[in-house]
Amino acid sequence: MKRYDLRHLHDDFYGRMMEIIKSDLSIDEVGIFLFEVGDFNSVQKSADVVKEAGHELMNSLKFNEVDWTIVVKKKGK
Repeated sequence: MKRYDLRHLHDDFYGRMMEIIKSDLSIDEVGIFLFEVGDFNSVQKSADVVKEAGHELMNSLKFNEVDWTIVVKKKGK
């Protein structure tokens, strides 16, 4: 399990998150991604991006007033 802080990317973290899943996580390994929520569209979009890529969204929760955490399990294709 690895943790990645993508808050510095604000609302432009999706590409970096998918790059990390592809290159830094092994099959069936879990990554925890922390990102900043401006509006809640980014929460749904992050879930959609993960699902479209064929990975498993295991958890999604509010971390504090402005940050959100998702837990993703990399799946093989």
